[in-house]
Amino acid sequence: MSPSRKTRRDVFEFVEPIGLRVLVRKDEPKRETKGGIALPDSAEIPTITGRIVTISAAIEHDEDLPLRQYDKVLFHPKHAIPVDFESDNQLFVVPADDIVAVFRREKKPPESQPEED
Repeated sequence: MSPSRKTRRDVFEFVEPIGLRVLVRKDEPKRETKGGIALPDSAEIPTITGRIVTISAAIEHDEDLPLRQYDKVLFHPKHAIPVDFESDNQLFVVPADDIVAVFRREKKPPESQPEED
């Protein structure tokens, strides 16, 4: 092993999900209820929303999956895999099947139906 290899730690610059998966940055846990009541640190409400950081090539080319980079999503955390990439560890690789909702500002227009004669 070369001397530079011993002292240099590999630094990853990005994470690319493979297959039907996305990389999500989980939102911060809620510390206050909607009514404004402050929650003690021991009473953490699990947060399962976040923003998609990166999508896999398989999802990018799949027109049936309406997932895009920067979408805010609701996901089921059971199969989410934490990525030890940042000190606060808020990144998760999430299977597309575990994305249960996408938050949109406006409703998608209905697909146009061909006119019948």
